[in-house]
Amino acid sequence: MNILHAILNHMREHIDKPMLVEMHGDQRVSSLAGDIVYRTAQVVAFLKASGVKPGDRVALLAPNSSHWVASDLGILSVGAICVPLYARQEPEELAVMLRDCNPTLLIAATDTLKDSIVQAWGVEDAPVATFDAVFGTPVDTAQFDVHAAAGTDPMTIIYTSGTSGEPKGVVYNWDNVDFMVPLCARELNNLSGNQTTEDKVFHYLPFCFAGSRIVLWTTLYRGNPLMMSTDLNQLKDELQAADPNYYLNVPTLLERIRRGVNQVLDDRGGMALKLYRGGERAYRNLLEGNGGVADHTMLAMAKRFVFPAIKTKIGPNLQFLICGSAPLSEETQRWFEMIGIPVYQVYGLTETTAIVTMDQPGQARPGYVGKCIDGITMKLTEEGELICQGTNICAGYWNRPEATQEAIVDGWFHTGDQFEVDEAGNWRIIGRVKNLLVPESGHNVAPEPLEQAILESDERIEQAIVIGHGRPFLTAIVTGEVSDGELQKAVAQVNDMLPHYRQIRRHFLSGEIFTPENGLLTANQKMRRRVIESHFSDQIEGMYQ
Repeated sequence: MNILHAILNHMREHIDKPMLVEMHGDQRVSSLAGDIVYRTAQVVAFLKASGVKPGDRVALLAPNSSHWVASDLGILSVGAICVPLYARQEPEELAVMLRDCNPTLLIAATDTLKDSIVQAWGVEDAPVATFDAVFGTPVDTAQFDVHAAAGTDPMTIIYTSGTSGEPKGVVYNWDNVDFMVPLCARELNNLSGNQTTEDKVFHYLPFCFAGSRIVLWTTLYRGNPLMMSTDLNQLKDELQAADPNYYLNVPTLLERIRRGVNQVLDDRGGMALKLYRGGERAYRNLLEGNGGVADHTMLAMAKRFVFPAIKTKIGPNLQFLICGSAPLSEETQRWFEMIGIPVYQVYGLTETTAIVTMDQPGQARPGYVGKCIDGITMKLTEEGELICQGTNICAGYWNRPEATQEAIVDGWFHTGDQFEVDEAGNWRIIGRVKNLLVPESGHNVAPEPLEQAILESDERIEQAIVIGHGRPFLTAIVTGEVSDGELQKAVAQVNDMLPHYRQIRRHFLSGEIFTPENGLLTANQKMRRRVIESHFSDQIEGMYQ
């Protein structure tokens, strides 16, 4: 029995249990388990009537919703390969993916999405249906047979974010997911203290991403309800109304929360600000082993009068937060620990079925991404690249045998990430192998640590990218609510700690932030370095004149 059987069996046995909750601002719209099974049956009936057969690709283009979940379950139930697409991505980029996977059917949430993708796709009589059509036909029964899939059968294709070149379709087979989901269920039970009551889980990241999909499947596999965001513009209201125990994050949100708290306290001033700043200094001094009696006293006062109020404002019932997609700064992770909210980092790629490492309660080391999870083997090459082996390694890239052979060698997946590991087995990301900059000096320079140092030098700095491959020196493009003078001071502070060949000699303060909408970030918030360098080519050349 695979995870799909387990999920559907649980919902069939608990038909009156709320399983999915859509958050619409401060309002909740719940779907019972029986409702989800019925809608899944509608999808199954529609797919069969449309001639979809086992092994066919069915693309799914929609924002998070209970309909999205039912569509995913229905596509998998008929033995088709689900290809989830990011609803906010440029239609031209999505069309590249569609032409690559050649789906038998594309399910779009709305006519607006349907029209935009059909035009970009350029396929005559494109096989597209909307949610209105899929869920508009009643079915006599919610009982349907689930296709008997083999473990090696492909079950989904998730397209990578494409930081360089065209995106590649990562193929998961059933063995990949049947390995990862129960393992994640055990890890979540461990993080939540193996409590007997259900967790209040909230999710705001798109389900089309690998990590989000694993969170969705794992939550349903545990028989646990899931609350989901429906509008990121109302995320603050949704979080307050959901009042979750935990949720998955990307570093960007956690950095914004920390900056927002600091800004509010700075604006208010008074005794609360003095206690907060004093508590921060005391916490830092004690961590560094330089604290005295006064620091213990000040920290105790901050923990009593200030930090609990901040924690309550962020989430009164938060037990912990999970963070992935990119490294979280050590400073931000310690800040959340300081106010009483542990942040557990995870690391993984789409090709590793989302997760390779995870922090453990009481063992998390800020700046590191946790320990290797059970059933996976990790080691470093001579160049310091992390390679992994296990049932979690994907089946390869769709229609790209050469790329598959290059990435997976003798069963070892080459992550392209440089790592180091401490004596306790905690892993730390250093940078990307392919991102190494080699300026005219001939030194190898990893840009990520420099970019992180710039971000940490002033909390108002939002983004930073270091340039310099084949150039006489390093430069940086920076965004954020800082003046050029303040940025100059921050960069000088970073340079004071660096050897000459790693110093940032010039910088450009951009009023245009990097976003997925302007093509400078991938859908899951990773910088598209080549695109950024091309976009700012005039400014970059100006820094080298």
